[in-house]
Formats: sequence, C-alpha cells, structure tokens
Amino acid sequence: MAAGELLSESDRLALDRAIRVAEQSCRFEFSVYAGPAEGDDTRAWATRLHNRLVAPARSVLILVDPARRVTEVVTGGDVRRHLTDAEVELAVLAMTSEFASGKLLGGLQRGIAMLAEHARPQNTLHA
Repeated sequence: MAAGELLSESDRLALDRAIRVAEQSCRFEFSVYAGPAEGDDTRAWATRLHNRLVAPARSVLILVDPARRVTEVVTGGDVRRHLTDAEVELAVLAMTSEFASGKLLGGLQRGIAMLAEHARPQNTLHA
C-alpha cells in the first residue's frame, strides 16, 4: 500500500485493518495505491502495479489519484471468477461518492468491504 501523506498514520492503520478483514472474509489479497498515477493512462499504470503484486491472480488493486479524480480497480483472474464488472462498478461508485465528500479513508474502507463481500465464495447447500 502506498498512501503517502494523503492518509495520516491512524488512517493507514484503519485501512490496514479494513484490508485484513476483507482478506479474511473472501480469501483474496487487497492492495491500495493512493497517490499520483504515472503517465496519462491511469488504467495501464494500475495494471502495472497489480502485475507486480506477489499473487496478482488472487489480488485486487485499488488505485486512487485524488488530483485527477480517478479511481481504478484491477482484479486478478481468480478474483474475476467471483467478482463481476458490475459489482466492481458499484464499489467504485460508492468510493467516489465518499471521495467527493472529502472522505478518502471512508471511501476506501467502504469500497474494500463491498468488493470483499461480493468476492466471498457462496455457501452451497447439498441435498
């Protein structure tokens, strides 16, 4: 996670807790990059960051560039089997709504929780 001076130390600790809870809930890894994206193509930058993760197939990367008002979510192949594009779009909408109110931490926490909830494997009952 890279958050620079956008988040205080206590905010970073709260974000770490949110990530830990999400990872325990859905068994996928979450990473957050909050800061300036390199280049003009923020999606390409987010994808490059995602590909550098330890287990990209099992990871979700959230990139937030507040100066550009850009939010990108990149999911690995294993994650995409459980998380649809529509569910990701809903989480991004929730995050950007919080960001517009000046709540970077709250938006990240909400988005991470939503993504984890949707990515959690469904329990099936067998007859």
